[in-house]
Amino acid sequence: MPQGPRICGVDEAGRGPIAGPVCAAAVLLDPQRTIAGLTDSKLLTERRREALATEIRVRAFAWSVGWASVEEIEMHNILRATMLAMQRAIRGLAVVPDEAWVDGDHCPDAGCTVRAIVGGDRLHAAISAASILAKTARDAEMRRLHALYPQYRLDRHKGYPTPQHLELLARHGASEIHRRTFAPVRALLR
Repeated sequence: MPQGPRICGVDEAGRGPIAGPVCAAAVLLDPQRTIAGLTDSKLLTERRREALATEIRVRAFAWSVGWASVEEIEMHNILRATMLAMQRAIRGLAVVPDEAWVDGDHCPDAGCTVRAIVGGDRLHAAISAASILAKTARDAEMRRLHALYPQYRLDRHKGYPTPQHLELLARHGASEIHRRTFAPVRALLR
């Protein structure tokens, strides 16, 4: 175990898409087993993210991924669903953290001290690691959903409202994995 307070980094992936769940990850890094190249997942290539995700899962003291479903996003709104996914990720850790540092400006109720850090995924390695795990886990889930809903090409845009996704949504209509309270989907249902 690390000396001093056990601080986990927390970040999410999937707040902006119009389809699929939102994912969060919590990571408690081992200072004796550093991982080179940790940064905001959006700054990394897909290949580099995947390699780092494997390294994080092997080298971290503890890591966990939490989810909030499309139904929970619709029921609560995306912010509250994201906080729920973060809470699940933190509580899923095999090691109870003393503190959680969360990327952004909102904090989930996590059963420990929580600190929001805007831009934290570029400032703190543990938050960067969480960013990478959340992104790679959500991307894998969207590839899985692509196999069930190939007409939307979820493997390409991961549920984000790209021109291609919006065109396919207009052509095929909304599926059960589309977020009906989000404006582009809601507009099609009128």
